[in-house]
Amino acid sequence: MTTAAVGSTETGWSAVAGWVLRLRGWLTVLPLAGLCAGLSAQALGRADVAAAAWTLATLAVLAVLATQVVISLTRGDVGLDLVALLSMGGALVLSQPLAGAVIALMYAGGQSLEAYAAGRAGRAMTALIARQPRTALREEAGALTEVPLAALVPGDRILVRVGDVLPVDGRVAAGRAMLDRSSLTGEALPVAFEADDAVLSGSVNVGTPFKLLAERLAADSTYAGIIRLVEAAQASKAPMARMADRYGLAFLGLTLLLAGGAWAATGDAVRALAVLVVATPCPLILAVPVALVSALSRAAGIGVLIKGGGALETLAKIRVLVVDKTGTLTHGTARLTSARALAPFGEAEALRLAASLDQASGHPIARALVEEARRHGLGLSQPTKVTESPGEGVSGWVEGRHALVGGPRLMQIHGVRFPPADGAQRVAAAAATVLVAVEGAPVAVLEFSDPLRNDGGGTLAALRACGIERVVLATGDRRAVAEALVAGLPVDAVAADLDPAAKTGTVAAERRNGPVMMVGDGVNDAPALAAADLGVALGARGAAAAAEAADVVLLVDSLAPLPEAIRIARRARAIALQSVWVGLGLSLSGMVAAALGYLTPLQGALLQEAIDVAVILNAMRVLGGWAAREPSAQGVPQAT
Repeated sequence: MTTAAVGSTETGWSAVAGWVLRLRGWLTVLPLAGLCAGLSAQALGRADVAAAAWTLATLAVLAVLATQVVISLTRGDVGLDLVALLSMGGALVLSQPLAGAVIALMYAGGQSLEAYAAGRAGRAMTALIARQPRTALREEAGALTEVPLAALVPGDRILVRVGDVLPVDGRVAAGRAMLDRSSLTGEALPVAFEADDAVLSGSVNVGTPFKLLAERLAADSTYAGIIRLVEAAQASKAPMARMADRYGLAFLGLTLLLAGGAWAATGDAVRALAVLVVATPCPLILAVPVALVSALSRAAGIGVLIKGGGALETLAKIRVLVVDKTGTLTHGTARLTSARALAPFGEAEALRLAASLDQASGHPIARALVEEARRHGLGLSQPTKVTESPGEGVSGWVEGRHALVGGPRLMQIHGVRFPPADGAQRVAAAAATVLVAVEGAPVAVLEFSDPLRNDGGGTLAALRACGIERVVLATGDRRAVAEALVAGLPVDAVAADLDPAAKTGTVAAERRNGPVMMVGDGVNDAPALAAADLGVALGARGAAAAAEAADVVLLVDSLAPLPEAIRIARRARAIALQSVWVGLGLSLSGMVAAALGYLTPLQGALLQEAIDVAVILNAMRVLGGWAAREPSAQGVPQAT
């Protein structure tokens, strides 16, 4: 067969499969109507009409089911729907029209119940896809033009109306934006953003209209990346689901063997039919997908995007945590933690002069110093004749005085001597130390650090309570800084001075202690995230490379939801296995009873339907209990 012919055949089967799926929504109506009509005719003494009504109802479902089975077989998938096909067909062949109609109703009802459960469970994930905008209002020559998202480029100015979903990542061009990020991060309250603040696509404008300055293409924006991750998660198949498929084939073989054995031993084909009926459908094909989809949806609701059932199962088994420091365990931004002014300058004056000079530098420490001065309401002067020495500091003139802001080497070059206790020794002990000199005299020692997140210690303790047995801090910073940061925290080891390759090696070495979860946010973390059994990336402000390499993406700028996600994963796995084994045990018991003649086909159908309903409702417990709390109760940061 030619490639074109194969493609045409696949397209044809896809069209048929789509038709079958659309028909499934109405499938329960047909056997229910036929069953009621037949019972009414039976009550009126018209057994022939009753038998005809039941037969037609069974044939209607049988036709749809046969189409599904053929489609599955063409794709190499031998499913348990084959048992339902044999039981309904057998009921008609053995002149059991009432049993056939009941089997058809139970099968169709089970399909509808499973579809409802999966739909309810996947609501949080599918809502992300449904909200994806298709067009945007772009400002062109003073007018607004509606354009497709693909036409947007960095630099475009976009009007975001009330209720609009932000189409691309960018900045507030002017005014103030009030954004609802609940569908992305789980934050219950809207967040305010001022002019020039960065905003993420996928947020909803709940304030007044504002202008957005695009900074990325739509395809490269945060929301588009999340959509791709959600679609991949929905399309993936978990190891537990594949296990169900494998055991499903074994269950199919056992069902046929037991039915054939009962027929051969007694010569009663009705017993064989009863065995087939009790096995239709099977808890294996109901419990696992409902439990896993429920868990994926529940995790998405608290701002944790898990890339499929496989990642969910791995998350449930994690025993070792390797966590990055900068931007993950800390905020990733420098903050002034200590300022010591030397006479005759006061602290405020020293800080004002240093910040005035640092306005000319783009270094992160310089920006942090300027922000600190502005927070204190200090009026800054315009620096002149500024010279920046990369890695050393800045020199220039402020208010007619020569000033220096930098490290010990810059001070040595200009012949400025600091007291021994304020020089190199303090530099070695702090995350970042800035020395300030004016007119050749030492003025101040400013210490900066990247502090631990407010919820950092609590999150590590919560992870321990979830079953994480070993915690390792992996960082490129100096050991003294790293050890000082985690002093008193439940951290078992510190690996410092690491480059990306060494960080990856640390992850590999920790595998001897159990399944490893690596948490990071930067480009340099991507190799380690990919190397771990489970990679977790902070996607709210982290690098795209980290999010792509990770198996789990935290849509909030916090580690707080991670313990809850682990609890969700472990609960889902336990409930899925519980549903499978209890459901299988009940089904097998019923099949044996049917083979021994204790159950008729009609009784078997009613029993199996009760088992299926119990299995699905049990699997949906993943959505309930502690998981039904509001995001604020789960550790997701709330807007202020």
